[in-house]
Amino acid sequence: MILRWLKPYLPRGLHGRSALGLLVPMITLLLVMSVVIVQRHFEGVTEQLTRSMAREIRLVRSAEDPSIAQALGISVRRVSADALPPENIRRWYDFSGIVIIREMRELIPGLAGVELSDRKNVHVYLRNEEELLELSFARRLLSARRPYLLFVNMMGVGILMTVISFIYMRNQLRPITRLAKAAEAFGRGRHVPYRPKGATELRAAGQAFVDMRARIERQIEQRTLMLSGVSHDMRTPLTRLRLSLAMLDDDEAEPMRRDVEDMERLLNGFLDFARGAQEGTAEVLDPIELVRQVVADMQRARTPVVVHEMSGEGQISLRAVAMRRAVENLINNAVRYGTRAEVSVTLTDRQLSIRVEDDGPGIPPEDRGEAIKPFTRLEPARNQNRGTGVGLGLSIVIDVARAHGGTLRLGESDRLGGLCADIVIAV
Repeated sequence: MILRWLKPYLPRGLHGRSALGLLVPMITLLLVMSVVIVQRHFEGVTEQLTRSMAREIRLVRSAEDPSIAQALGISVRRVSADALPPENIRRWYDFSGIVIIREMRELIPGLAGVELSDRKNVHVYLRNEEELLELSFARRLLSARRPYLLFVNMMGVGILMTVISFIYMRNQLRPITRLAKAAEAFGRGRHVPYRPKGATELRAAGQAFVDMRARIERQIEQRTLMLSGVSHDMRTPLTRLRLSLAMLDDDEAEPMRRDVEDMERLLNGFLDFARGAQEGTAEVLDPIELVRQVVADMQRARTPVVVHEMSGEGQISLRAVAMRRAVENLINNAVRYGTRAEVSVTLTDRQLSIRVEDDGPGIPPEDRGEAIKPFTRLEPARNQNRGTGVGLGLSIVIDVARAHGGTLRLGESDRLGGLCADIVIAV
């Protein structure tokens, strides 16, 4: 319960949490040691000095020679009963005064009172037969000199050791931070130079990341080469078929032409899905301007799409080609199953949100998880007679979103009543 209450106030970063884990035990240890040492040290020293002074006071009271008191640094004078304080006096924060009063009560017979109101002097009142004596002497004879030096030394050593430990801890955490930045950059499609450093375990983790990144890059390169070959080998016979069919005037060739067009469209869909989010290089650009260009290009192609709202400003790192394909897929998906599409973009300091809404039938909540899977066709949710896709449009979109460190969210449009698709990317 306590940890749950403190969790919102704890640091979120690794450096902050490590520093907190270092400072809390150090401060707790200093406090405990200060209390123990101060109590034992000052109480013991005060008891010894008070006992010595009590012996000197008894000696002064029993001696008739006033030079003895002068030699011991004690001033003796007779006072009236009105000068006697009603009770022992000490300042509220004078904890050693408690020990002084206690010890003098036990060791000095006839003690009438002790006054410790003055930080430099002590006044002790004694009843000697029928007279009242006031003995005054310096407070330094009863207390340890310069007690604050103990606190200064403890705090100085504690701060010095904390600084040294923090510097050492920061050097140990730096390889973890570099590994996290390299992994985050690779997840967003960027290649950041990284070399494993640090402790043995960190080096092992870093080397595993380097090997994994190299293996994934080899797989992407091999897939790109394969796609290039497939694209070349498959498009050539399709082009020959199209040219051969174009030379025929027979009406029976028309169904064959449609089949060739469907094959070419399916091939393009498979190639787009295989290329995924790795096409193009990541660059810093304005996402609002990018979406405006996509909408303008599709409007020139007579696609019923408009811009609803654009808010925010700034630039972030994106793969322009992959992001353009993702937005185009959402718009095409919207106008295929609806009559119009509306696009909104919101850019803040924390995230980028690209929303595409339509007035179509939408997707039921229980089918939205299946809709983003490759080669999925939802007959009950979306009228498949309105299009001849292969079920890869939303799969390509979520692949692009994840490659940028984001996700794709499907919901219901409150304004248009159809599907609401959001590409959300953390900045």
